[in-house]
Amino acid sequence: MLNDFFVSVFTEKSGGVPNIVNTSRERVSLEDRIHKEQVKNHLGKLDVSKSPGPDEMHPRILKELIEEVSEPLAMIFEKSWQTGEIPEDWKRANIVPIYKKGNKNNPGNYRPVSLTSVPGKIMEQVIKEIICKHLEGNKVIGNSQHGFVKNKSCQTNLIAFFDKITSLVDKGEAVDVIYLDFSKAFDTVSHDILIDKLGKYNLDRATIRWVHNWLDNRSQRVVVNGSKSCWKGITSGVPQGSVLGPVLFNIFINDVDIGIESTLIKFADDTKLGGVATSLEDRDIIQNDLSKLEKWSEVNRMRFNREKCKVLHLGRNNQFHTYKMGSDCLGRSMAERDLGVIVDHKLNMSQQCDAVAKKANMILGCINRCVVSKTRE
Repeated sequence: MLNDFFVSVFTEKSGGVPNIVNTSRERVSLEDRIHKEQVKNHLGKLDVSKSPGPDEMHPRILKELIEEVSEPLAMIFEKSWQTGEIPEDWKRANIVPIYKKGNKNNPGNYRPVSLTSVPGKIMEQVIKEIICKHLEGNKVIGNSQHGFVKNKSCQTNLIAFFDKITSLVDKGEAVDVIYLDFSKAFDTVSHDILIDKLGKYNLDRATIRWVHNWLDNRSQRVVVNGSKSCWKGITSGVPQGSVLGPVLFNIFINDVDIGIESTLIKFADDTKLGGVATSLEDRDIIQNDLSKLEKWSEVNRMRFNREKCKVLHLGRNNQFHTYKMGSDCLGRSMAERDLGVIVDHKLNMSQQCDAVAKKANMILGCINRCVVSKTRE
């Protein structure tokens, strides 16, 4: 049942084949090869406590045989990169459902996390390095993205956004912040559109071909307490739990803020839009930006969960304007959890402090119950 639900959220393939040849450049350079020491470095960082993928090749074995397997793996990886050929085992995933919250009988309350081949993950690390080198060197990823980006984090996201928002409120402006929620964002990424964007950002042809073949004809099964479901095909998305997934998602969503006049900031798919809402003209700008975002989602075959998109009205003179996405009015919120931090309509941190204190008291209670002797000696 879980696997049927997880595959039901995938989008259908368009049927076309991306034109990799005409939208990308040749390989980086002859000097850019996959070397033994590079592979050895990644093998040395393997976490032996992690579970293997469907091929059942345990990371402990690879780490203990690091001297013996580094060179042959480097040769296999180089050949895979040159030809775009990928072993079928690297395209299979055991899905572990991670409970989020809500009714445990509702499959929608579980996050699918992929356990994939360990050698395949090492190859993903190599490809990720190639892609990230290009992205950073050409400053491809916009400043609005703080997720899975070097030298950025949840903290930089919150500071950058609320430094601007609070300064506007301090000046007496009304400010509206809209928390946007993509529905199954990682699972609905269109492979064809993603490959097209890799070409537009001028990645080399060999890497784009490899990514295309890595995404194509993937399959998954759900594993719970040793029980395994049947294999199901994957038609869209980037695997959650994979090495390449986050960087590919950042590339896919990078152009979402083109033409946006308000302040838009992202942490992977967690997106918020904010701007001055003092005058009717100000509010029209925010509404127009919402319409642009809705159009982007349609073009890129993504979906907003409109019921979960909420508006936080800030400032004393706020008119509590009602915004729309399509024909649906967005709900008003008194407080939102923003990357783990509770932000309320008064920009008062008391709710956040209460939540942290409650969590700390629970931990102290656990420690207190576990301590055998409570005397000073």
